[in-house]
Amino acid sequence: MSVPAAEHTEHSVESLSSWLADRIALYLQRSPSEISPSVPLAEYGLDSVAALSLCGDIEEDFDLVLEPTVAWDYPTVEALAGHLAEELRAIGGEAR
Repeated sequence: MSVPAAEHTEHSVESLSSWLADRIALYLQRSPSEISPSVPLAEYGLDSVAALSLCGDIEEDFDLVLEPTVAWDYPTVEALAGHLAEELRAIGGEAR
């Protein structure tokens, strides 16, 4: 009956993409509008330290346990947001 589990069913790919772009922009000291959903994160200069930090933020904010290679397995904001949406639906149980 935790509130975060209920929130998991509310996350769309679009909202996750926005969250990811904001977070990545922070790490790279850029504006979120500069982060295109279809450009590989490595092209922006996302390094392993920032990728691990991103993974930690995802785990903390969404209560997901991810492999540290998630930013390379899903190398764009678009791909990563889609993966997160699937993971959140899987742990959310009964989606609305």
